[in-house]
Order: sequence, then C-alpha cells, then structure tokens
Amino acid sequence: MLRRDFMFRAGLMVPMAWLLTETQVMAQSGVPNGPEAPAYPVTRRGDLVEEKFGEKIADPYRWLENNVRSDAEVADWVERENAVTQAYLAQLSGRSWFEREIRELTDFERFSLPRKEGGRYFYRRNSGLQNQAQLFVRDGLHGTPRLLLDPNGWAKDGATALDDWVPSHDGHYLAYSIQDGGSDWRSIRVLDVDTGALLPDELHWVKESTIAWVGKEGFLYSRFPEPPKGSDFTALNYNHTLYFHRPGTPQSADEMVYKTPEHPDWNHSAQVTSDGRYAVITTAIGTDARYQIHVIDLSRRAHDGWKERALVSGFDHAWSVIDSIGTRVWFLTNAQAPRYRIVSVDLAAPAVEWHEVLPQSEATLQQASIVGHKLVVAMLKDAATRAIIYDLDGKQAKVLGLSGIGTANGFRGRPGDNETFYAYSSFNQPATIYRLDMKSGRSEAFAEPRLSFTPSDYVIEQRFYPSKDGTKIPMFIVRAKAVARAGNAVPTLLYGYGGFDIALTPGFSASRMAWLRAGGAFALANLRGGGEYGAAWHDAGRLANKQNVFDDFIAAGEYLIREGITPRHGLAIQGGSNGGLLVGAVTNQRPDLFAAANPAVGVMDMLRFDQFTAGRYWVDDYGYPEKEADFRILRSYSPYHNIRSGVDYPAILVTTADTDDRVVPGHSFKYTAALQAANIGSRPHLIRIETRAGHGAGKPTDKAIAESADELAFLAAWSGLQVGI
Repeated sequence: MLRRDFMFRAGLMVPMAWLLTETQVMAQSGVPNGPEAPAYPVTRRGDLVEEKFGEKIADPYRWLENNVRSDAEVADWVERENAVTQAYLAQLSGRSWFEREIRELTDFERFSLPRKEGGRYFYRRNSGLQNQAQLFVRDGLHGTPRLLLDPNGWAKDGATALDDWVPSHDGHYLAYSIQDGGSDWRSIRVLDVDTGALLPDELHWVKESTIAWVGKEGFLYSRFPEPPKGSDFTALNYNHTLYFHRPGTPQSADEMVYKTPEHPDWNHSAQVTSDGRYAVITTAIGTDARYQIHVIDLSRRAHDGWKERALVSGFDHAWSVIDSIGTRVWFLTNAQAPRYRIVSVDLAAPAVEWHEVLPQSEATLQQASIVGHKLVVAMLKDAATRAIIYDLDGKQAKVLGLSGIGTANGFRGRPGDNETFYAYSSFNQPATIYRLDMKSGRSEAFAEPRLSFTPSDYVIEQRFYPSKDGTKIPMFIVRAKAVARAGNAVPTLLYGYGGFDIALTPGFSASRMAWLRAGGAFALANLRGGGEYGAAWHDAGRLANKQNVFDDFIAAGEYLIREGITPRHGLAIQGGSNGGLLVGAVTNQRPDLFAAANPAVGVMDMLRFDQFTAGRYWVDDYGYPEKEADFRILRSYSPYHNIRSGVDYPAILVTTADTDDRVVPGHSFKYTAALQAANIGSRPHLIRIETRAGHGAGKPTDKAIAESADELAFLAAWSGLQVGI
C-alpha cells in the first residue's frame, strides 16, 4: 500500500486524582492575567527598501535571514532573545505543572505499525520517555523481540533520529535513513539483520526520498547534488536524481536510474510493487498533488537496463501506485475524480488503457492496498476515517468497524497475505495497533496502550459552522465531560492548518490532553485549503482563494465565543508551518479576537519564501512572488508585512528552531523583530528558538515536552486557564 501523498509528506497515562470537578471547571474561566511584557533585546534595523510592481517594500531585518550557524550577529540575536524568553516563561505559574503533566501523559509504551518481510516483523517501540524509539524485529508474529537499532546512543542530546526504515523483501537487509538535528537532509545506512552488523555503506545528501528494494540486490533512493559549503541549510535544492545502490558498495558506485537535467526543479521518487516486477517513478514539480508516472519493467532489466516507459504525462492529476498482480497495476488517482478513485492498467497491452475499479464516492479516498485477494481502502468522511474492504473488481465485501470519531491508518500488505495491521486513534485515545485477519475479517489488538484514565470521560463533538461566505466548515470540539456538563465557557485552544491538500484528522496528543485536564477545551477546524474533501476543498483555499482559509479560522473563533464554548477573552490559537502563517495572518487581521497566539515554524515573509531550501515548491499553494497578480495577493496577507502598529495585539509566542531547513528560521526571526518594534500594546511578543532541532520531525522527547510546556503555559496565562488548583 502506498499513500497518495508520499512525495511530500513530510501519549497517555493520566492519574484519576486529576479528574476535574465541576467546581474546578467554574474556577478556571477567569480573566486572563499574564505577567507584563519584558524589555526586548535591541535589534538592528536596516534601511533596505526594494520596489516591486510600483510599491516600495521595506525589509529592515533582512540580515536575520543569515544562517545562525555562520553569522555571529544572528547567533548573538538568537542568544539574547532566548534569554529574555526563557526568563519570562520560567515565571509562569503553570509552566512546571504543564511539564509534569505532559511528561506523565507521554510516559507509556507505544509501538509503530509492523512491517513484515521474509517472515520477520519489524517495528518501533518507545518504552515511554525515551528520546527516540528503538527498532525491533521478531522472527514470526509471536517470536522473541530482538533489538536492531537504538538511536538513543547516536547523539548526547538525543537529537539524531531514526527516520525511514525498509527491510529487503527476504528480511535479510535493512536500509534506514538518519536525521540529525531536525534537518530535512538524510543519510542512509544498511544493516545485516541476521548478524546485526552494520555495513560500511553511507549515502549522503538524501532528501525527499523513498527507499525501494529491488529484490535483495539493492534499493532505489533519491538525492540532490552536494550543496556549496556552508549553504546546506539555506540553499535551494535542484537536480533531484534517482539512484540504485547495492549493499556493500560505496555511494560513488551507485547507478543513475532517472534524472531530468532539462528540468532541474523536478523531483523523482520510486516505489517497487510487492512482487518486484515494476518500479514506479513518480515525478513532481511542487507540493501540489500533480505527478508524472514512469514505469520500469524490472523483469527485463538484464536486457533493457533501467529503461522506463511513460505511463502518465503532464502534471495534471495525482497518481499513486497501489500494487500489481502479474501485468495489472492498480493506482489511486484524482483524474476525473476530485475525491479520488481507483483504476487499473494492463502493462502487457501495447497502449495505456485505464479501467475504473472503484469510482469516486461522497467520501475522500486516502489510501489503498492489496492484501490477500482484496482491496483495503481508507477514506475520509467529514475528516474521520472509514475503512472498507473490496474485491479486486471493486465490489464491496466488508465495512471495517471503527469505534467512534477517529483516524485509522496503515493497512500495509501484499497480494497473498493473510493479515494486515492498522492503527486507530482519536483525541481521547492514543494509538492502538490492530492485526486484521483477512480470512475471518476479525481485528485483534497487537499493541494496546495501558491507560490510567478512561477515554469516555472526554466528549468529542463535530460541529459545522458558517464561514464568511456561508460555506459550512467542520470543526471538532473536545472537552472533559465535566466541562461540557457544567456548560460554562472555558479557555479554548483552537488549532488549524488549511493548506497543501493535507487533512487534519482526530489524533492523540499529550499536550492537548494536558490542556483538557487543566479544564480547557480544544478545537480543531478543518479549513479550506486542506484535503478533507478532495481537490475542490484544496483549491478553495489556495492561490487567489487563500483568504478563505483565514476567514474560515476567524469564523471558527467567532463561533466558539458565540456558542459559549470559550469566553470573549479566552481564545488561544496555534498552528505550525503553513499553520504558523495562518496564525500570523489572522492575528494581523483580527487581533481583537484572540487572547494569545502561538505561530510555530511559520512561513512569515510571503514575498521571499521561494528563495530558500524547499520554499520553491510552495508556489503551488501560494503563487509566485515575482508575478504581479500573485504578488498583490501575497502582499495583502504576509504576516511580516501587515503588522498593524497602533492596534492592541494578543500575547504572542513565536516558536522555531535553529536548523529548520524546510521553513528557515529567518521567517520567524524577522517577524518577531517587526512585532517587537511595532506599537501593538503591552502584552508580550516573544520568540522561543530551539537548538539542534528542525521543522519538528525527529525531535527528542525531552525537547518536545519542554517546548509544549512553554507553549501551553504561555497560552494558559493569557487566555485565563488556571492550572494546578
């Protein structure tokens, strides 16, 4: 099974003694009362002004775009800002409470979905508070677990992480990628599973790559050329190339499989079907789900080499391979189906002819796999998962029972398998791993977290509210039953994203549960721009329609106040990456609506986002700053350029990391400098800059807990959520 978005996509135990009484709930909806703002560090203001399309654009903090690792002035600014922020956060009364609570909620045994190859089961396990999960293998489903990899010894600060890991089809080798300090760059190593010996192979400058084994002979992976010295965290990435690597050989001996030097901005990634017959190459030009597809018949490689056949030309639609049986290959696509459908093609035929297997439905198809002799399909219905099993010709065979509003994923497998595994989670339920017997249709728990709280003590609602233009937007609202029963407005944390065809679905978070246990409410708005309802929903929130996303989020906040979920001055907002842009934009547009804001690793300068690392891909959602029509739209909502001096702003805690090479930290640095220089009221406007961390993936548990505690303590202080009473 292959996810349709694989190209770019990029806990817990609660003691019953903490259960809130209705008296406590009523006591926690007071007036926000955070400590006054500190004196900010002095930030040098430059005089850079550029003219674009007849408009003069000031960029006084351009120097903060420089790499913190190589620019002493930027490094000094980071140190001074962090010192002020940490001193402020340390005095917050809820800081230590949130850290203890989140740590306790994180301290439980959890597993990843297992991968089966050669009769062996590979899976990750974290005993609770380990900074990084360990990788284990079992010989057989009930075999004795054997430790293969322990990333916790790779770095003293725990910031070197195991990223992807893919066993060869016979289970003899394991290829795995390593992430250091949160960077998007990866290195790949190879392990002999039988002996546990590490092979000498080291593959570098890997990014936006899959690992796809061709039998046990070797694997396909993608990499960029080595960037100029000192620019590895800032330079744009071009000339993505697909290579084949044989275990035990140096990277210099790798075979080039596919590249497009005439189109250096194209990216290429590979998958190999379960039977090893076909390598499917997916080519993308950005983050939008529009791909070209080429196929290599690996059974003819001895004769034809890496000769590829074009299967889908142009960049018009999303395509992802599901699997193959013989010469028939199944794909998931949104061609002629905005909410996706499943089609197949016979590669033995001289011409490409697509046959519809499963048509588009009201739900949005998310992923599919062939397991045994069935299609296992997961789809979204109003942002919650439904899983249905079909015959290979598309006839429905069984609806998989899922308990309540939640998210199910996994369902990996291959033709002939008698089992598959999936994970199910929700806002009040950490992930349980299930094994589905394909013959009996029964699911049983493979790994289930031990909880000291009762999930049913929390209530999950889904409501639909009108946006500015009347469009109905779904939103999940989560509260303790005691809070809901009391009927009082309580401080509420509202989260959103709204972009890149990414759907936000129910899932467990230790920090969000800590917020709930403190007596607050949590809301997740499924904004336009996401993937909850397919291509039309995505299109309605990107490019010229981007303002719809901000309107949807603002309307969510207004609804929560109007419906008595949160008090007038009790709304805190949070979002990361594109969601950080969202938080920055709506704070500028409606500073009166929010009590506190946490824009995390956000895209804050919309006129220069395409100048760094992965930024060039984002033009699919944002547009081109160098095109006048796009520039006008970007200029209208860019957080850095639209701070409204003379207006009172909410309390703001910006968060980023020094080695984020996806959304470079210069975005957050410049935005914070502009906030602190503006006349926007007496509430604090601070920045927290993590060291040896990136965009989020691979962050060690200790760092994640500390960051979440800082964020929630700040948001609680300024939204009126009192903790520890």
